[in-house]
Amino acid sequence: MKKLIALVFGALALSACATPTPTSVPPTATPVPPTSVPTATRVPPTGTPVPPTATATPVPATATPTRPPSPTVIPGLPAQPRALKFKASDGRELDGTYYPGATNPAPMIVLMHWVRSDQTDWAEVAFWLQNRGLGGATANPGKFPWRDRSWFPAMLTGKSFAVFTFNFRGCTSNGCPGFDQPGWLQDAYAALKTASELDGVDAKKVVVAGASIGADGAVNACAWLNAQKGKGACVGAFALSPGGYLTMPYPAAVLPLQNEQPAKPVWCLAGDGDRESAPTCKSATGAAHRLIEFAGNPHGMDLINPNLKPKGLTVNALQLMLDWLKQSLGL
Repeated sequence: MKKLIALVFGALALSACATPTPTSVPPTATPVPPTSVPTATRVPPTGTPVPPTATATPVPATATPTRPPSPTVIPGLPAQPRALKFKASDGRELDGTYYPGATNPAPMIVLMHWVRSDQTDWAEVAFWLQNRGLGGATANPGKFPWRDRSWFPAMLTGKSFAVFTFNFRGCTSNGCPGFDQPGWLQDAYAALKTASELDGVDAKKVVVAGASIGADGAVNACAWLNAQKGKGACVGAFALSPGGYLTMPYPAAVLPLQNEQPAKPVWCLAGDGDRESAPTCKSATGAAHRLIEFAGNPHGMDLINPNLKPKGLTVNALQLMLDWLKQSLGL
């Protein structure tokens, strides 16, 4: 009996000392509600909020910075000259020739002929300005220096101009039998407007040059185009022997071009013995108007001669044309 009682008390003692199973202990920690925000991540009221992109993966130190893409240069149109028709404001149809530049868009220079011939007199000068490897086959280069490219100065490095020539109404390679001053003025306007709108032309870099009647056409049309389209439509004029031949006085055409901001370069070339052109060139002034005199009385295209140098200068007319182009177009 005593042994039985001892065994019962021993079992009770062992039961009291046993370790309870883990599942028998109730959880004592209070769960964090799903919507609560840890205090360590809160932004102080005076702090600047971090934008969502601040957590984006940082760019490695060796990564190349992103640069804007280089402008795309569109290839120029085919180099071969293109004959085309256009109309003056009175409906008169005229013949023109477009010499596309090597870039697209390219600066445009319009060349206006004199009364002794037509647009063919400008052919070699046009190829020279185009600078695309054409030309060299114009007739009679020895008789007419402006048709002989062998002496032309080197073209500006890497430059190619679009060129447009045309025939004033009634004129052929044998000259202009009549003298249609108001008609030729309309032709000059139409030619410059047409050229400025051709495919492949930079409409903000249009200039015009001419000889004799074409010299007046160049200056008159440049002023007219700016009155029609805005002051940056024509940015320069180069006049070989103007004489007020197209009904508009030369100073009246030069004045608005000089009043623009910036003033447009107008260079006037004339022989000091040319009874009409010398006083005409001297009649205009302005910040960007330049008078360039030659000795004697060469007129119009006759000024384009390797042996003729302006008074006080050592360059010829075509080198002067390049200098004028650089000033007008900011090259």
